[in-house]
Amino acid sequence: MPGFFFPHNNMTELNGKEDCKLAEGKIHKKKQKAFGADFKNYLKCMVPHIESGIKTSNSKNVMLSAEEVIQWSQSLEKLLASQSGQGVFREFLKSEFSEENIEFWLACEDYKKTKSDHLHGKAERIYEEFVQSDAIKQINIDYQMREATAKKAQDPTHTSFDEAQKTVYILMERDSYPRFLKSKAYLKLLNQLQTNTSK
Repeated sequence: MPGFFFPHNNMTELNGKEDCKLAEGKIHKKKQKAFGADFKNYLKCMVPHIESGIKTSNSKNVMLSAEEVIQWSQSLEKLLASQSGQGVFREFLKSEFSEENIEFWLACEDYKKTKSDHLHGKAERIYEEFVQSDAIKQINIDYQMREATAKKAQDPTHTSFDEAQKTVYILMERDSYPRFLKSKAYLKLLNQLQTNTSK
């Protein structure tokens, strides 16, 4: 197969190649800096500014204390009982591409408080978003549970998603939660709060 031949007798061509390598090196350094900046921004999201507090869904400012953040390490239940804890844990799950677990769990908690006449619509939305086999945010449950949940969602009651929610909770408790407690984001937040209290 015939190839292309480019004579390299011209020094300007060689210099051009050197310039390319230098430029590539600069681009690589820029990429590293950009990655560093992205990571810093990511950490800023993960570790809320303590002075300004954390805005919760009811838009009241809640100041986080070191005691509260320490309590998160006692159990997943205590972490999820805290609005701020939910937010920080959700950011961590996003970094692991598994935020559908906490989103499903929270949707189920909200579903249990729903008035009976709105159950059908909410059950359908939860099923389509998290349970059905081609759901955008499909949760990790086995085929039998997926089928059983589908049946319950067709004739919804307040307990329709209980089994699936329990399974997802156990999955988070055994898998993501221990990693969260060892994560830089959690440890940095705790350290920052403890430093603030000792001042």
